Amino acid sequence: MTIPPFYVIGHKNPDTDAICSAIGYSALLRAVGEEPHATAARCGEISQRTKWVLQRAGLEPPLLLTDVRMSAGMICHRKVIKVNVNDTFLTAYQRMLDAEIRCVPVEDSEGNLCGILRYFDLLKLLLPAHTEGLSVRTIHVSLSKLADTLRAVNHGVELPSPEFEEDLILLVGASSQATVDQRLKQAIQEGNIGQFLVICGDRPIVQRYAIDHGARALLVTGGNPVSEEISTYAARKGVVVLSCLQDTASASTLIRCSRTVRHVMETKFLSIYVADPISRLRKTLAIVDQDLFPVLDHTGGKMIGVLAKSDLVDPPRMRIALVDHNEYAQAVNGVEEAEITEVIDHHRLAGDLVSREPIRYLNEPVGSTCTLVGRKFFHRGLMPGPSVALCLCAGIVSDTLCLMSPTTTLLDREMLTWLSGVAGVDPKQFTEEFFAVGSLIANGSTDEILNADRKSFTEQGMSISIAQVEERDLVGFATRRDELENALQLLFEREHYDLLVLAVTDVALHHSMIIAIGNESVLAKLPFERVDGRLFRASGVVSRKRQIFPAVCEAIHHSV
Repeated sequence: MTIPPFYVIGHKNPDTDAICSAIGYSALLRAVGEEPHATAARCGEISQRTKWVLQRAGLEPPLLLTDVRMSAGMICHRKVIKVNVNDTFLTAYQRMLDAEIRCVPVEDSEGNLCGILRYFDLLKLLLPAHTEGLSVRTIHVSLSKLADTLRAVNHGVELPSPEFEEDLILLVGASSQATVDQRLKQAIQEGNIGQFLVICGDRPIVQRYAIDHGARALLVTGGNPVSEEISTYAARKGVVVLSCLQDTASASTLIRCSRTVRHVMETKFLSIYVADPISRLRKTLAIVDQDLFPVLDHTGGKMIGVLAKSDLVDPPRMRIALVDHNEYAQAVNGVEEAEITEVIDHHRLAGDLVSREPIRYLNEPVGSTCTLVGRKFFHRGLMPGPSVALCLCAGIVSDTLCLMSPTTTLLDREMLTWLSGVAGVDPKQFTEEFFAVGSLIANGSTDEILNADRKSFTEQGMSISIAQVEERDLVGFATRRDELENALQLLFEREHYDLLVLAVTDVALHHSMIIAIGNESVLAKLPFERVDGRLFRASGVVSRKRQIFPAVCEAIHHSV
């Protein structure tokens, strides 16, 4: 099976701090050897400013990961033991025996999936369904495959194609010559002499009887020679003559082993697809009477692996470290089914994150998650590469408004000073350039504005979402206010929020304009200057974490 990957990932609608802390922490894990294949990931699109940071750092955006549930394609067995529809019992049996498995998929010559072959199904090729009458001695088989199974020598008549199968009636010529002669004459009267396969050892008279009466084939066993006279006579009469080393009893058994699996494979079976979530398969496949499931790709329906029921008992889980958040509501889809190994965050604690085993959990009241990641480098005596250091600087600058936000701490200042030296940038100049990039109010769509940095919370049973856009000025806000309010209303109705907030923050003058939609009793308690029904002016308010969210929570508490 594939070893589950390890991802470091931020929250939905990721801001610069979420993206850059994921990049920084995955680099640290690789550097110290804790997770050699740690990969930075994201579960949303990145903003123009974050793109600018990555371009300046010379880094590609983190991997887009929208779901961390394990899928069939991730855990299926890629090295598949399989058989062909034209393979014989002996071939299939030996392949299953060598691999110590009891079920294999069956494909045709073009690689198309045709069926499932179970160990139990093979018995049908050996044991007749009825124990009386001619059917006991009749088998449907290819003479060419029969010869291959016995490693027999052909003494004249050309064998038909291996794909050509026919009914052969086995007659072991171990009785007296008179009895064999009588049985063959009876077959002539019954009209099926052309289906008879006569098996005998060193008995020239019996061999001649088989050819005289027009049997389909003669098998000489025990390594006994076939005379030139018999070979010539058989060729003239059109009778196939084979010789093998096995004795008559062994040869009779192996003949049944030369039948092909197409006759007993199960053609009504359930296949699954690479993207099918394991959590869903555990429920749906539990009641299915099938032990092995082919895993198909979504393009051409080709089999890329197999999954056994036993693989679903305790399947592996995606391993992830969460940065810049600690709530399932903000996390990547499927996080409940992942193995969370660590959390690094600077926000309030919410109560829905759980783990099977103890994990490392770092949550401190600092201005940026990148500050905490930078300190991890510093404490280990490691220096991040200039590109990673630049990203960590960007996260700190973004979340603390270059140390001007009320969330700023001494640690933020110390880490920004150290990291900017490593990255070779001036923090103030870098801040100017950062916030000069990509004004969303001037150029962004309403969807980009609402989702560039939006987080959802639950407080007192109410569902809340707060989006924030940081601008160098608010010149274009008035002209887009109605458009933004309408888009906010649609999102409010579609997602069924109790309260939806958009804060447009002027990072230069340190104030925000806030559009809020939702419960009127909550809106009435907001401690901001109410311009009209849905618009608020918030002087000195720049931090969602330290100022806007606490104000919303206080309003909810007073309105209940």
